[in-house]
Amino acid sequence: MTHIIEVDKLKKHYPIGKGAIVKSVDDISIQIKKGETFGLVGESGSGKSTLGKTIVGLEGPTSGTIHYNGRDMTKLDKREKKRVNREIQVIFQDPHASLNPRMRVGDIIAEGIDAHRLARGKARQERVYELLEKVGLKPEHAKRYPHEFSGGQRQRIGIARALAVEPKFIVADEPISALDVSIQAQVINLLEDLKQEEELTYLFIAHDLGMVKHISDRIGVMYLGRMMELADSDELFRNPLHPYTKALLSAIPVANPTAAKREKIVIEGDPPSPVNPPSGCRFRTRCPHASEICAQQVPEWKEVEENHWTACHLY
Repeated sequence: MTHIIEVDKLKKHYPIGKGAIVKSVDDISIQIKKGETFGLVGESGSGKSTLGKTIVGLEGPTSGTIHYNGRDMTKLDKREKKRVNREIQVIFQDPHASLNPRMRVGDIIAEGIDAHRLARGKARQERVYELLEKVGLKPEHAKRYPHEFSGGQRQRIGIARALAVEPKFIVADEPISALDVSIQAQVINLLEDLKQEEELTYLFIAHDLGMVKHISDRIGVMYLGRMMELADSDELFRNPLHPYTKALLSAIPVANPTAAKREKIVIEGDPPSPVNPPSGCRFRTRCPHASEICAQQVPEWKEVEENHWTACHLY
């Protein structure tokens, strides 16, 4: 299967004064296959949203490379960059903050259409109506303002805006975390339907591992700027390898009271500061299996089983 996104040794560091640096993304290498949903999970501060923003070009990389359909995104000329920007879109976490309150919904959705000169006049209006209906809203909603909608409806508007330019790859940056639980499943089902209809590829970023499992083909687990584990969704849940992944999975509530329950693994303490991360393995200060080598050496990122990668000295 062809890779639509290839990230190699990517770093995104932020200087914060007096020589201090926040290492939000630190030496990440992943590939995202065309047509798949790649789930990305981790605690707050793990760097997963920064990784997504860097991939789409909202943040410039400190070092490393990002290839889109085989092309180095840091070396595109102005014309190529505009075309790639059309093919790569983002659905943001907060549907309230990401929509301009002074613009009508129809104009918000049509921003990309106008920028790329895809349609004008009646054709533009019909395209906006088509997109509204595609995400479960009505054509008359085009004349309203964002504050007149619920959170779930605003997120649907954000999805319609992303679809307006006919993208190939979408980064969904925690698109359901700001929504009521009753609405989250509706938005997830909409994203899944659109993926099939529009032949999309997703990078789906979230806290909720249960929801990520539902929508993702493969899942990557991040901690403090590093990738800890990567595997097919079913394999990761059936056979987690990294102690951090095991702890995250153990915390997922089990809806079926008769189902076998995982032993809950409590991660002690708070994540260390990304300004001064631990030596060796980033997770070692909270890991129940940490040994001397964990402090001395960064664990190698390796394929322990077929299509199952981890960075841990236990393997």
